[in-house]
Amino acid sequence: MKPIAKYAVAIGAIVLIGATVTTVASGEPDNVAIPDGYTRMVFSDEFNTPGLPDSTKWAFEIGYVRNGEMQFYTEGTNARCEGGVLVIEARNDSATIDGSVCPVTSASLNTRQAWRYGYIEVRAKIPSFRGSWPAIWMMPQHSVYGAWPRSGEIDIMEHVGYAPRNIHFAAHSERYNHMRGVQKNFVYEAPEAVGTFHTYALKWTPSKLTWLYDGQECHSLEREEKADWTSWPFDSDFYLILNLAVGGGWGGQEGVDTGALPQRYEIDYVRVFQ
Repeated sequence: MKPIAKYAVAIGAIVLIGATVTTVASGEPDNVAIPDGYTRMVFSDEFNTPGLPDSTKWAFEIGYVRNGEMQFYTEGTNARCEGGVLVIEARNDSATIDGSVCPVTSASLNTRQAWRYGYIEVRAKIPSFRGSWPAIWMMPQHSVYGAWPRSGEIDIMEHVGYAPRNIHFAAHSERYNHMRGVQKNFVYEAPEAVGTFHTYALKWTPSKLTWLYDGQECHSLEREEKADWTSWPFDSDFYLILNLAVGGGWGGQEGVDTGALPQRYEIDYVRVFQ
């Protein structure tokens, strides 16, 4: 885990020193290297303060949200910061919520901040069981070109438990999406990813998306010549999502082992550079 900052000099300040960023508020990163080509860190959460995630940085999705998934996303019950990480926990707890029994619960968090272009890096440890579907992904802050998939989606990392050796990178648009069977995706074999911490990152420029795993470029997608919004809607502000889904149209294709719950999806940090 990353160290917790011990000294406060000027709360909230960010000081650029050569190729590193030093923040001085407790719980913020200390001496973080800025990736080549970038000058500043515009967002970070190190999850060093125990309890609920910082409500000034994160909002919870609530309910049965998408993809026919089994879990009910709760507000705060299934996510907490402990030991320097954010824990998102999926449970087979038959929780009673608003008078209804929800057999499986989990959490999904969205950043309150959105960005256009930059370097987004998340260090995370993913779980794997039949039916699991942890993800790190981005959605447009506004439906600039219309409802999904017209305004785009960028999947920095997805993993499904029935294929534990693989992680998935993808970008969806009106012209290229899985509903049409012509999605722009890439499968990367990483059997070591499950159960240990690794970094997942995205370099996002006006003309290219590049996915990285543990600092190594694994896949890229370039803007087509004379592309319009139907194939390249990635020119507006996007926010980040961290979630652990159970079942659903993809995660549940080979069934769900609810007996494997509870399971923890752990995030060590989130950092965004521009």
